Amino acid sequence: MSLKVYNSLTRKKEEFKPIIKGHVGMYVCGPTVSGESHLGHARPFITFDIIYRYLLHLGYKVRYVRNITDAGHFEEEGREAEDKISSKAVIEKLEPMELVQKYTNLFHWAMTQFNNLPPSIEPTATGHIVEQLNMIEEIIKDGYAYVANGSVYFDVEKYNTDFSKKGLPYGLLSGRNIEEQLDTTRDLDNQEEKRNRNDFALWKNAPPEHIMRWKSPWGEGFPGWHIECSAMSTKYLGDEFDIHGGGMDLIFPHHACEIAQSTVCNHKTPAHYWLHNNMITINGKKMGKSYGNQIMLSELFTGTNPILTQAYHPMTIRFFILQSHYRSTLDFSNEALQASEKALKRLWEAYENLNKFQATSNQQPVTELDTNVLKLLSEFDEFMDDDFNTAKVLANMFELVPTINAIKNKQLNDDVLSENVIALMQQKFKTYLEDVFGLKGDGTKNEQLDGIIQLLINIRKEAKAKKDFFTSDTIRNELIKLGVQLKDEKDGTVSYNFY
Repeated sequence: MSLKVYNSLTRKKEEFKPIIKGHVGMYVCGPTVSGESHLGHARPFITFDIIYRYLLHLGYKVRYVRNITDAGHFEEEGREAEDKISSKAVIEKLEPMELVQKYTNLFHWAMTQFNNLPPSIEPTATGHIVEQLNMIEEIIKDGYAYVANGSVYFDVEKYNTDFSKKGLPYGLLSGRNIEEQLDTTRDLDNQEEKRNRNDFALWKNAPPEHIMRWKSPWGEGFPGWHIECSAMSTKYLGDEFDIHGGGMDLIFPHHACEIAQSTVCNHKTPAHYWLHNNMITINGKKMGKSYGNQIMLSELFTGTNPILTQAYHPMTIRFFILQSHYRSTLDFSNEALQASEKALKRLWEAYENLNKFQATSNQQPVTELDTNVLKLLSEFDEFMDDDFNTAKVLANMFELVPTINAIKNKQLNDDVLSENVIALMQQKFKTYLEDVFGLKGDGTKNEQLDGIIQLLINIRKEAKAKKDFFTSDTIRNELIKLGVQLKDEKDGTVSYNFY
Protein backbone atom coordinates (compact mmCIF):
# COMPACT_ATOMS: atom_id res chain seq x y z
CA MET A 1 0.00 0.00 0.00
CA SER A 2 1.38 3.41 -0.96
CA LEU A 3 1.22 6.47 1.28
CA LYS A 4 -2.01 8.46 0.99
CA VAL A 5 -2.44 11.91 2.54
CA TYR A 6 -5.48 14.14 2.94
CA ASN A 7 -4.87 17.22 0.81
CA SER A 8 -6.74 20.26 2.14
CA LEU A 9 -6.42 21.86 -1.30
CA THR A 10 -8.48 19.15 -3.05
CA ARG A 11 -10.38 17.98 0.07
CA LYS A 12 -9.61 14.33 -0.57
CA LYS A 13 -7.01 11.67 0.12
CA GLU A 14 -4.40 11.40 -2.59
CA GLU A 15 -1.49 9.11 -3.25
CA PHE A 16 1.68 10.88 -2.19
CA LYS A 17 4.01 11.38 -5.13
CA PRO A 18 6.99 13.65 -4.42
CA ILE A 19 8.21 16.04 -7.09
CA ILE A 20 11.67 14.45 -7.03
CA LYS A 21 11.72 10.69 -6.49
CA GLY A 22 13.13 9.79 -3.06
CA HIS A 23 13.15 13.42 -1.83
CA VAL A 24 10.54 15.42 0.09
CA GLY A 25 10.41 19.16 0.71
CA MET A 26 8.18 20.09 3.67
CA TYR A 27 7.44 23.55 5.08
CA VAL A 28 5.60 23.98 8.39
CA CYS A 29 4.59 27.33 9.89
CA GLY A 30 6.53 27.76 13.14
CA PRO A 31 5.88 29.76 16.31
CA THR A 32 5.60 33.49 16.85
CA VAL A 33 8.15 33.94 19.62
CA SER A 34 6.47 36.80 21.49
CA GLY A 35 5.65 34.54 24.43
CA GLU A 36 5.75 30.99 25.74
CA SER A 37 4.19 28.23 23.65
CA HIS A 38 0.99 26.70 24.97
CA LEU A 39 -0.76 23.33 24.67
CA GLY A 40 -2.34 24.29 21.34
CA HIS A 41 1.13 24.75 19.86
CA ALA A 42 2.18 21.27 20.95
CA ARG A 43 -0.19 19.54 18.55
CA PRO A 44 1.09 20.83 15.17
CA PHE A 45 4.75 20.46 16.08
CA ILE A 46 4.30 16.92 17.42
CA THR A 47 2.04 16.04 14.47
CA PHE A 48 4.55 17.17 11.87
CA ASP A 49 7.40 15.58 13.80
CA ILE A 50 5.57 12.26 13.39
CA ILE A 51 5.04 12.93 9.68
CA TYR A 52 8.72 13.86 9.33
CA ARG A 53 9.78 10.71 11.16
CA TYR A 54 7.48 8.50 9.07
CA LEU A 55 8.74 9.94 5.79
CA LEU A 56 12.29 9.21 6.97
CA HIS A 57 11.18 5.70 7.94
CA LEU A 58 9.86 5.19 4.40
CA GLY A 59 13.34 6.02 3.12
CA TYR A 60 12.79 9.55 1.85
CA LYS A 61 15.47 12.20 2.16
CA VAL A 62 13.48 15.04 3.75
CA ARG A 63 14.25 18.74 3.90
CA TYR A 64 12.01 19.93 6.73
CA VAL A 65 11.79 23.73 6.99
CA ARG A 66 10.03 25.29 10.00
CA ASN A 67 10.24 29.05 10.45
CA ILE A 68 10.48 31.31 13.47
CA THR A 69 8.26 34.41 13.30
CA ASP A 70 10.27 37.11 15.05
CA ALA A 71 9.37 40.19 13.01
CA GLY A 72 6.53 41.35 15.24
CA HIS A 73 4.04 40.98 12.40
CA PHE A 74 0.62 42.57 12.57
CA GLU A 75 -2.41 40.29 12.29
CA GLU A 76 -4.72 40.73 9.34
CA GLU A 77 -7.64 39.44 11.38
CA GLY A 78 -8.15 41.43 14.54
CA ARG A 79 -5.26 43.51 15.84
CA GLU A 80 -3.94 45.04 12.64
CA ALA A 81 -1.22 47.37 13.85
CA GLU A 82 -0.17 45.42 16.92
CA ASP A 83 3.49 44.55 17.11
CA LYS A 84 3.33 41.54 19.41
CA ILE A 85 7.05 41.35 20.02
CA SER A 86 7.60 45.07 20.60
CA SER A 87 4.63 45.39 22.98
CA LYS A 88 5.71 42.32 24.97
CA ALA A 89 9.30 43.60 25.07
CA VAL A 90 8.09 46.82 26.70
CA ILE A 91 6.14 44.84 29.32
CA GLU A 92 9.13 42.61 30.13
CA LYS A 93 11.64 45.50 29.90
CA LEU A 94 13.71 43.71 27.28
CA GLU A 95 15.05 44.63 23.87
CA PRO A 96 12.77 43.06 21.19
CA MET A 97 15.48 40.65 19.98
CA GLU A 98 16.35 39.80 23.58
CA LEU A 99 12.72 38.80 24.05
CA VAL A 100 12.82 36.84 20.79
CA GLN A 101 15.89 34.92 21.95
CA LYS A 102 14.33 34.19 25.34
CA TYR A 103 11.17 32.66 23.87
CA THR A 104 12.99 30.94 20.99
CA ASN A 105 15.17 29.19 23.58
CA LEU A 106 12.08 28.27 25.59
CA PHE A 107 10.38 26.89 22.47
CA HIS A 108 13.43 24.78 21.59
CA TRP A 109 13.58 23.51 25.16
CA ALA A 110 9.93 22.41 25.01
CA MET A 111 10.45 20.69 21.65
CA THR A 112 13.41 18.79 23.15
CA GLN A 113 11.23 17.68 26.07
CA PHE A 114 8.74 16.28 23.55
CA ASN A 115 11.62 14.47 21.80
CA ASN A 116 10.87 16.29 18.53
CA LEU A 117 13.58 16.06 15.91
CA PRO A 118 14.96 19.48 14.92
CA PRO A 119 13.98 20.66 11.44
CA SER A 120 16.54 20.62 8.65
CA ILE A 121 16.40 24.42 8.41
CA GLU A 122 14.85 26.90 10.86
CA PRO A 123 14.86 30.33 9.18
CA THR A 124 13.74 33.51 10.92
CA ALA A 125 11.56 36.25 9.47
CA THR A 126 14.02 38.98 10.50
CA GLY A 127 16.83 37.11 8.78
CA HIS A 128 14.98 37.18 5.46
CA ILE A 129 13.81 40.78 5.07
CA VAL A 130 15.71 41.09 1.77
CA GLU A 131 13.94 38.06 0.30
CA GLN A 132 10.57 39.45 1.39
CA LEU A 133 11.30 42.87 -0.14
CA ASN A 134 12.38 41.23 -3.40
CA MET A 135 9.18 39.20 -3.54
CA ILE A 136 7.01 42.26 -2.84
CA GLU A 137 8.76 44.22 -5.59
CA GLU A 138 8.12 41.35 -8.01
CA ILE A 139 4.41 41.27 -7.12
CA ILE A 140 4.12 45.06 -7.61
CA LYS A 141 5.91 44.81 -10.98
CA ASP A 142 3.43 42.15 -12.14
CA GLY A 143 0.55 44.46 -11.22
CA TYR A 144 -0.90 42.50 -8.30
CA ALA A 145 0.05 44.89 -5.49
CA TYR A 146 -0.13 48.64 -4.94
CA VAL A 147 1.48 51.20 -2.61
CA ALA A 148 -0.65 53.35 -0.29
CA ASN A 149 0.86 55.76 2.26
CA GLY A 150 4.08 53.74 2.55
CA SER A 151 2.27 50.41 2.90
CA VAL A 152 1.93 47.76 0.18
CA TYR A 153 -1.28 45.78 -0.33
CA PHE A 154 -1.98 42.69 -2.39
CA ASP A 155 -4.82 43.24 -4.89
CA VAL A 156 -7.07 40.25 -4.21
CA GLU A 157 -9.74 41.24 -6.73
CA LYS A 158 -7.27 41.49 -9.62
CA TYR A 159 -5.68 38.20 -8.61
CA ASN A 160 -9.09 36.54 -8.45
CA THR A 161 -10.10 37.91 -11.85
CA ASP A 162 -6.98 36.50 -13.51
CA PHE A 163 -6.33 33.30 -11.58
CA SER A 164 -9.89 32.03 -11.19
CA LYS A 165 -9.67 31.21 -14.89
CA LYS A 166 -6.65 29.04 -14.09
CA GLY A 167 -8.46 27.18 -11.31
CA LEU A 168 -6.67 29.00 -8.48
CA PRO A 169 -9.14 31.51 -7.03
CA TYR A 170 -8.28 33.28 -3.80
CA GLY A 171 -9.77 31.24 -0.97
CA LEU A 172 -9.55 27.93 -2.87
CA LEU A 173 -7.89 26.28 0.14
CA SER A 174 -10.57 27.40 2.59
CA GLY A 175 -13.47 26.96 0.19
CA ARG A 176 -14.57 30.58 0.72
CA ASN A 177 -15.62 32.85 -2.11
CA ILE A 178 -15.00 36.60 -2.10
CA GLU A 179 -18.48 37.42 -0.75
CA GLU A 180 -18.10 34.99 2.16
CA GLN A 181 -14.69 36.45 2.97
CA LEU A 182 -16.14 39.97 3.05
CA ASP A 183 -18.82 38.80 5.49
CA THR A 184 -16.21 37.47 7.91
CA THR A 185 -13.59 40.22 7.57
CA ARG A 186 -13.41 42.57 10.54
CA ASP A 187 -13.15 46.35 10.27
CA LEU A 188 -9.46 47.07 10.81
CA ASP A 189 -7.30 50.14 11.08
CA ASN A 190 -6.29 51.87 7.85
CA GLN A 191 -9.05 50.20 5.83
CA GLU A 192 -9.35 53.42 3.84
CA GLU A 193 -5.89 52.75 2.36
CA LYS A 194 -7.10 49.60 0.64
CA ARG A 195 -8.85 49.43 -2.70
CA ASN A 196 -10.90 46.50 -1.39
CA ARG A 197 -11.52 45.14 2.09
CA ASN A 198 -10.13 41.74 1.12
CA ASP A 199 -6.72 43.15 0.18
CA PHE A 200 -4.01 42.17 2.63
CA ALA A 201 -0.75 43.86 3.55
CA LEU A 202 2.58 42.75 2.16
CA TRP A 203 4.39 45.64 3.87
CA LYS A 204 3.22 48.08 6.53
CA ASN A 205 4.39 51.63 7.04
CA ALA A 206 5.76 51.81 10.61
CA PRO A 207 4.28 54.46 12.90
CA PRO A 208 6.80 56.34 15.09
CA GLU A 209 6.20 54.10 18.12
CA HIS A 210 6.87 50.89 16.19
CA ILE A 211 10.24 49.56 17.40
CA MET A 212 10.98 46.85 14.81
CA ARG A 213 11.35 48.57 11.43
CA TRP A 214 13.37 48.21 8.24
CA LYS A 215 14.12 50.42 5.24
CA SER A 216 12.25 49.65 2.06
CA PRO A 217 11.56 51.34 -1.31
CA TRP A 218 8.28 52.56 0.21
CA GLY A 219 9.67 53.95 3.47
CA GLU A 220 10.50 52.43 6.86
CA GLY A 221 8.18 49.63 7.88
CA PHE A 222 7.84 45.95 8.56
CA PRO A 223 6.62 42.90 6.63
CA GLY A 224 3.10 41.55 6.73
CA TRP A 225 2.44 38.21 8.34
CA HIS A 226 1.94 36.16 5.19
CA ILE A 227 4.85 37.25 3.00
CA GLU A 228 7.53 35.83 5.31
CA CYS A 229 6.45 32.21 4.78
CA SER A 230 6.22 32.63 1.00
CA ALA A 231 9.72 34.12 0.91
CA MET A 232 11.34 31.49 3.14
CA SER A 233 9.61 28.46 1.63
CA THR A 234 10.62 29.64 -1.85
CA LYS A 235 14.23 30.23 -0.81
CA TYR A 236 14.78 26.83 0.80
CA LEU A 237 12.36 24.57 -1.08
CA GLY A 238 11.97 26.21 -4.48
CA ASP A 239 9.05 27.61 -6.46
CA GLU A 240 7.05 24.43 -5.81
CA PHE A 241 7.55 21.78 -3.15
CA ASP A 242 5.79 18.74 -1.76
CA ILE A 243 4.14 19.48 1.60
CA HIS A 244 3.00 22.62 3.40
CA GLY A 245 1.75 22.01 6.93
CA GLY A 246 0.19 23.86 9.83
CA GLY A 247 -2.87 24.08 12.03
CA MET A 248 -6.37 24.39 10.57
CA ASP A 249 -6.58 27.90 12.02
CA LEU A 250 -3.97 28.96 9.43
CA ILE A 251 -5.98 27.87 6.37
CA PHE A 252 -7.56 31.32 6.17
CA PRO A 253 -6.21 33.90 5.84
CA HIS A 254 -2.57 32.88 6.20
CA HIS A 255 -2.27 29.96 3.80
CA ALA A 256 -4.80 31.46 1.37
CA CYS A 257 -2.58 34.55 1.15
CA GLU A 258 0.57 32.47 0.79
CA ILE A 259 -0.89 30.65 -2.20
CA ALA A 260 -1.88 33.91 -3.91
CA GLN A 261 1.49 35.64 -3.30
CA SER A 262 3.62 32.68 -4.33
CA THR A 263 1.50 31.87 -7.38
CA VAL A 264 1.86 35.43 -8.69
CA CYS A 265 5.58 35.56 -7.95
CA ASN A 266 6.62 32.06 -9.00
CA HIS A 267 3.83 31.30 -11.52
CA LYS A 268 3.18 28.00 -9.72
CA THR A 269 1.08 26.81 -6.80
CA PRO A 270 3.70 26.57 -4.02
CA ALA A 271 2.88 23.17 -2.45
CA HIS A 272 1.35 20.06 -3.97
CA TYR A 273 -0.08 18.78 -0.67
CA TRP A 274 -1.52 20.96 2.13
CA LEU A 275 -1.76 19.13 5.46
CA HIS A 276 -3.55 20.65 8.47
CA ASN A 277 -3.96 19.34 11.99
CA ASN A 278 -7.17 20.05 13.92
CA MET A 279 -7.44 22.06 17.11
CA ILE A 280 -7.23 21.16 20.80
CA THR A 281 -10.22 22.10 22.94
CA ILE A 282 -10.28 22.17 26.73
CA ASN A 283 -13.27 20.52 28.36
CA GLY A 284 -15.19 21.10 25.13
CA LYS A 285 -14.25 24.79 24.77
CA LYS A 286 -11.89 26.41 22.30
CA MET A 287 -8.59 27.28 23.92
CA GLY A 288 -7.65 30.96 23.95
CA LYS A 289 -6.66 33.97 26.03
CA SER A 290 -10.21 35.34 25.94
CA TYR A 291 -11.49 32.13 27.54
CA GLY A 292 -8.81 32.16 30.23
CA ASN A 293 -8.04 28.50 29.62
CA GLN A 294 -4.62 28.54 27.96
CA ILE A 295 -2.10 26.12 29.44
CA MET A 296 1.57 26.93 28.90
CA LEU A 297 3.84 23.97 28.16
CA SER A 298 5.95 24.57 31.28
CA GLU A 299 2.72 24.50 33.30
CA LEU A 300 1.92 21.07 31.88
CA PHE A 301 5.36 19.82 32.88
CA THR A 302 5.14 21.32 36.38
CA GLY A 303 1.41 20.94 37.10
CA THR A 304 1.12 24.60 38.12
CA ASN A 305 -1.98 25.46 36.06
CA PRO A 306 -5.28 25.48 38.06
CA ILE A 307 -6.85 23.09 35.53
CA LEU A 308 -4.26 20.43 36.42
CA THR A 309 -4.04 18.28 39.52
CA GLN A 310 -0.48 17.10 38.90
CA ALA A 311 2.59 17.49 36.72
CA TYR A 312 2.70 15.48 33.48
CA HIS A 313 5.71 14.07 31.72
CA PRO A 314 6.20 15.34 28.14
CA MET A 315 5.89 11.76 26.88
CA THR A 316 2.40 11.56 28.41
CA ILE A 317 1.38 14.67 26.46
CA ARG A 318 2.95 13.31 23.27
CA PHE A 319 1.13 10.00 23.75
CA PHE A 320 -2.15 11.84 24.45
CA ILE A 321 -1.84 13.64 21.09
CA LEU A 322 -0.96 10.42 19.25
CA GLN A 323 -4.15 8.71 20.45
CA SER A 324 -6.27 10.80 18.07
CA HIS A 325 -5.99 11.19 14.32
CA TYR A 326 -4.30 14.50 13.58
CA ARG A 327 -7.33 15.81 11.64
CA SER A 328 -9.73 15.11 14.53
CA THR A 329 -10.61 17.62 17.23
CA LEU A 330 -8.79 16.65 20.43
CA ASP A 331 -10.47 17.52 23.72
CA PHE A 332 -8.09 18.06 26.61
CA SER A 333 -8.88 17.56 30.27
CA ASN A 334 -6.92 16.65 33.38
CA GLU A 335 -8.77 13.31 33.42
CA ALA A 336 -7.79 12.61 29.81
CA LEU A 337 -4.12 13.17 30.66
CA GLN A 338 -4.38 10.90 33.69
CA ALA A 339 -5.85 8.19 31.49
CA SER A 340 -3.06 8.71 28.94
CA GLU A 341 -0.43 8.43 31.68
CA LYS A 342 -1.83 5.04 32.78
CA ALA A 343 -2.23 3.80 29.21
CA LEU A 344 1.33 4.76 28.25
CA LYS A 345 2.69 3.04 31.37
CA ARG A 346 0.77 -0.14 30.51
CA LEU A 347 1.92 -0.11 26.89
CA TRP A 348 5.56 0.63 27.71
CA GLU A 349 5.74 -2.09 30.35
CA ALA A 350 4.40 -4.57 27.78
CA TYR A 351 7.02 -3.34 25.29
CA GLU A 352 9.81 -3.88 27.82
CA ASN A 353 8.50 -7.36 28.61
CA LEU A 354 8.30 -8.14 24.89
CA ASN A 355 11.97 -7.22 24.48
CA LYS A 356 12.88 -9.79 27.16
CA PHE A 357 11.30 -12.65 25.20
CA GLN A 358 13.78 -15.06 23.70
CA ALA A 359 12.22 -17.04 20.92
CA THR A 360 12.77 -20.80 20.97
CA SER A 361 14.68 -22.29 18.07
CA ASN A 362 12.00 -24.84 17.20
CA GLN A 363 10.07 -23.88 14.07
CA GLN A 364 6.60 -25.03 15.07
CA PRO A 365 3.76 -24.74 12.53
CA VAL A 366 2.11 -21.33 12.26
CA THR A 367 -0.71 -21.22 14.80
CA GLU A 368 -3.95 -19.27 14.80
CA LEU A 369 -2.39 -16.90 17.34
CA ASP A 370 0.57 -16.38 14.98
CA THR A 371 -1.85 -15.47 12.20
CA ASN A 372 -3.78 -13.00 14.40
CA VAL A 373 -0.58 -11.34 15.61
CA LEU A 374 0.82 -11.07 12.08
CA LYS A 375 -2.41 -9.43 10.88
CA LEU A 376 -2.28 -6.83 13.67
CA LEU A 377 1.39 -6.10 12.96
CA SER A 378 0.90 -5.77 9.20
CA GLU A 379 -1.79 -3.17 9.81
CA PHE A 380 0.72 -0.83 11.48
CA ASP A 381 2.05 0.10 8.03
CA GLU A 382 -1.42 0.16 6.45
CA PHE A 383 -2.76 2.59 9.06
CA MET A 384 0.21 4.94 8.81
CA ASP A 385 0.04 4.84 5.01
CA ASP A 386 -3.60 5.88 5.33
CA ASP A 387 -2.95 9.55 6.20
CA PHE A 388 -0.74 8.88 9.26
CA ASN A 389 -3.35 7.22 11.48
CA THR A 390 -1.37 6.90 14.71
CA ALA A 391 -4.53 6.22 16.74
CA LYS A 392 -5.24 2.96 14.89
CA VAL A 393 -1.63 1.80 15.22
CA LEU A 394 -1.80 2.33 18.99
CA ALA A 395 -5.15 0.49 19.12
CA ASN A 396 -3.51 -2.55 17.50
CA MET A 397 -0.62 -2.36 19.95
CA PHE A 398 -3.05 -2.45 22.85
CA GLU A 399 -4.72 -5.51 21.29
CA LEU A 400 -1.35 -7.25 21.49
CA VAL A 401 -0.68 -6.24 25.11
CA PRO A 402 -2.81 -9.06 26.69
CA THR A 403 -0.89 -11.67 24.69
CA ILE A 404 2.47 -10.20 25.77
CA ASN A 405 1.36 -10.06 29.40
CA ALA A 406 -0.03 -13.62 29.29
CA ILE A 407 3.33 -14.95 28.05
CA LYS A 408 5.18 -12.89 30.63
CA ASN A 409 2.93 -14.18 33.44
CA LYS A 410 3.27 -17.81 32.22
CA GLN A 411 -0.42 -18.01 31.40
CA LEU A 412 0.72 -18.91 27.90
CA ASN A 413 3.78 -21.03 27.08
CA ASP A 414 6.92 -19.33 25.78
CA ASP A 415 6.61 -21.19 22.49
CA VAL A 416 3.00 -20.14 21.84
CA LEU A 417 4.35 -17.78 19.17
CA SER A 418 6.83 -18.85 16.51
CA GLU A 419 10.34 -17.44 16.54
CA ASN A 420 9.80 -15.28 13.46
CA VAL A 421 6.60 -13.76 14.84
CA ILE A 422 8.23 -12.78 18.14
CA ALA A 423 11.18 -11.23 16.29
CA LEU A 424 8.82 -9.31 14.01
CA MET A 425 6.73 -8.09 16.94
CA GLN A 426 9.86 -6.83 18.74
CA GLN A 427 11.04 -5.07 15.59
CA LYS A 428 7.65 -3.47 14.81
CA PHE A 429 7.10 -2.20 18.35
CA LYS A 430 10.58 -0.70 18.41
CA THR A 431 10.17 0.93 14.98
CA TYR A 432 6.84 2.51 15.75
CA LEU A 433 7.03 3.35 19.44
CA GLU A 434 10.55 4.77 19.40
CA ASP A 435 11.53 5.67 15.83
CA VAL A 436 8.24 6.84 14.30
CA PHE A 437 6.19 7.93 17.32
CA GLY A 438 9.25 9.32 19.11
CA LEU A 439 8.23 7.97 22.54
CA LYS A 440 10.76 7.28 25.29
CA GLY A 441 10.54 5.15 28.39
CA ASP A 442 11.39 8.07 30.68
CA GLY A 443 7.75 8.99 31.08
CA THR A 444 6.88 5.68 32.73
CA LYS A 445 9.86 5.37 35.09
CA ASN A 446 9.52 8.16 37.60
CA GLU A 447 9.28 6.18 40.86
CA GLN A 448 13.02 5.83 41.47
CA LEU A 449 13.71 9.38 40.38
CA ASP A 450 10.90 10.71 42.57
CA GLY A 451 12.44 8.85 45.51
CA ILE A 452 15.81 10.50 44.88
CA ILE A 453 14.17 13.93 44.62
CA GLN A 454 12.33 13.36 47.90
CA LEU A 455 15.64 12.44 49.55
CA LEU A 456 17.15 15.73 48.31
CA ILE A 457 14.08 17.62 49.57
CA ASN A 458 14.63 16.11 53.02
CA ILE A 459 18.35 17.02 52.98
CA ARG A 460 17.46 20.56 51.90
CA LYS A 461 14.87 20.80 54.69
CA GLU A 462 17.51 19.81 57.27
CA ALA A 463 19.95 22.31 55.79
CA LYS A 464 17.40 25.11 56.05
CA ALA A 465 16.65 24.16 59.67
CA LYS A 466 20.37 24.54 60.41
CA LYS A 467 20.40 27.86 58.52
CA ASP A 468 22.74 26.29 55.97
CA PHE A 469 21.29 28.33 53.14
CA PHE A 470 24.24 27.68 50.85
CA THR A 471 23.45 23.94 50.74
CA SER A 472 19.71 24.62 50.55
CA ASP A 473 20.07 27.01 47.60
CA THR A 474 22.61 24.77 45.86
CA ILE A 475 20.21 21.79 45.94
CA ARG A 476 17.36 23.94 44.60
CA ASN A 477 19.45 25.53 41.82
CA GLU A 478 21.05 22.29 40.68
CA LEU A 479 17.65 20.57 40.52
CA ILE A 480 16.31 23.39 38.35
CA LYS A 481 19.17 22.76 35.90
CA LEU A 482 18.07 19.10 35.77
CA GLY A 483 14.45 20.03 35.12
CA VAL A 484 13.03 19.80 38.66
CA GLN A 485 11.55 22.87 40.32
CA LEU A 486 11.04 22.95 44.10
CA LYS A 487 8.28 25.10 45.51
CA ASP A 488 8.06 25.79 49.24
CA GLU A 489 4.42 25.73 50.33
CA LYS A 490 2.80 25.96 53.75
CA ASP A 491 2.37 22.18 53.92
CA GLY A 492 5.94 21.47 52.87
CA THR A 493 8.11 21.45 49.76
CA VAL A 494 6.60 20.21 46.50
CA SER A 495 8.60 19.19 43.43
CA TYR A 496 7.42 19.85 39.90
CA ASN A 497 9.22 17.58 37.50
CA PHE A 498 9.64 18.44 33.82
CA TYR A 499 12.63 16.22 33.09
